[in-house]
Amino acid sequence: MKKKALLFDLNGTMINDMQYHIKAWHRILNQLGADLSMERVKEECYGKNDELLDRIFPGRFTEEEKSKMSLAKEKQYQEQFRPHLRLLPGLDHFLKQAYAGKMYMAIGSAAIPYNIDFVIDYFQIRYYFGAIVSANDVRISKPDPETFLSCARILQVDPADCIVFEDAPKGVEAAARAGMKAIVITTMHNAEEFSGMSNVLFFTKDYHHPQVLELLD
Repeated sequence: MKKKALLFDLNGTMINDMQYHIKAWHRILNQLGADLSMERVKEECYGKNDELLDRIFPGRFTEEEKSKMSLAKEKQYQEQFRPHLRLLPGLDHFLKQAYAGKMYMAIGSAAIPYNIDFVIDYFQIRYYFGAIVSANDVRISKPDPETFLSCARILQVDPADCIVFEDAPKGVEAAARAGMKAIVITTMHNAEEFSGMSNVLFFTKDYHHPQVLELLD
């Protein structure tokens, strides 16, 4: 019997926090002189933090400066989001049942370990995941497929046997380029924003969806 695996993005997919990331970046980028709207910042919120800074300010900052700004941004985000930190509805039950059923699971995120630890250690769910791939573990982040391919490699699962949970078009594109199907969690983007992405199985606002629960059978 083939191994099957469930790969989870983190922000916007396991927790509903993307608005807090966008607000933190909006404040920091505009303080640096970017003069960006909230909607434009939303469009840029994908990939690694240093990749985002390079897109907005090409060549302006050193690696050390980008690292410091990245950590400062995440501290702002965590301070603002901490009172609202909770797993998406149905996810706690879904993870417990998937783990009990010996399903292979991984987290593949563009977040730095500081933010991944913030979530999984708070909920004490690290043991569910056979692989955790962060921004620090890949050369290029989503929409490059490296994040999800690394998850599959660590779990020793064929990419074609992986299902990705994602909330963003760039993440679904990364899954497609990795040869994986995706389930879209609509915390930040509506179905129309994924038009033409043939690897999407279905859309859901949480983990109570009947087709999500069918994955446990």
